[in-house]
Amino acid sequence: MTPSPLRIAVLVPCFNEEAAVATVVADFRKVLPSATVYVYDNNSKDRTAAVAREAGAEVRAERRQGKGHVVRRMFADIDADIYVLVDGDATYDAPSAPRMIEALVDEHLDMVVGRRVDQGKAAYRMGHRTGNRLLTEFLASVFGQEFKDILSGYRVFSRRFVKSFPVLSDGFEIETELAVYALELALPVAELDTPYYARPEGSFSKLNTWRDGFRILGTMLKLYRSERPLRFFTMIGILLALLSIILAIPIVITFIETGLVPRLPTAVLSMGLMIMALLSVSSGLVLDTVTQGRREMKMLAYLSQPALKRN
Repeated sequence: MTPSPLRIAVLVPCFNEEAAVATVVADFRKVLPSATVYVYDNNSKDRTAAVAREAGAEVRAERRQGKGHVVRRMFADIDADIYVLVDGDATYDAPSAPRMIEALVDEHLDMVVGRRVDQGKAAYRMGHRTGNRLLTEFLASVFGQEFKDILSGYRVFSRRFVKSFPVLSDGFEIETELAVYALELALPVAELDTPYYARPEGSFSKLNTWRDGFRILGTMLKLYRSERPLRFFTMIGILLALLSIILAIPIVITFIETGLVPRLPTAVLSMGLMIMALLSVSSGLVLDTVTQGRREMKMLAYLSQPALKRN
């Protein structure tokens, strides 16, 4: 029996990308002729679905608005050995896909991220560049230094990663969640430089620098709370304890000097803050045990999927 070739699926989430989606489909069909290109239309108001179908893609729909919902549906529906996730705005370099797939297979990786190297001033807005750098540094300080471009929408995954990854995000913060999942399980990942182009004429970005930046930062804080609960609640406990001590110092001094407690409400507040500090640390200890169990379950789900092998 001759071994069957690796099944490659190109996943393209789209929302109002009529001007760019045909180029994306054509480019990936050219560089990956054996792959199936899936375009998931997310309630587009233009001809995105029709244009993608005419270009040769298999078009499906996800009615819940948001990139996270689309990725969740893609990962659940599509069965393949290798998954290429790319935005439908024609800003990413299709010829880089074979090189990313080769690295995934040859180095036995679970995720390869296309690190964006902009090819013009219009490709990467300054606000997005600054926000990406700040969020990347924050992620590195919390979970370890692994990624240089955590917000890249161009990634290649193994089946192991896709079928064990629990998508929880609704919107563009999905990229952050993907990075954190890889870091918390210490999965083998890599980044490769890929050209990043400006959108074609007639295509418009749906991102908002401040709104989406705060959403991503909020997601990172939530993930920090859920994945590093002992650190998170210990920091809260330390802040509460310091505030309690600051309020208590003058009361204790007055009591030593006079034997009286003239500011009883402040004393009660100080005691309450210290109790809350102890409760916060205790909660962190309990949740840390729960998190360890969740991490073990995620790893077991990951290991239940067969490793990727070149045929």
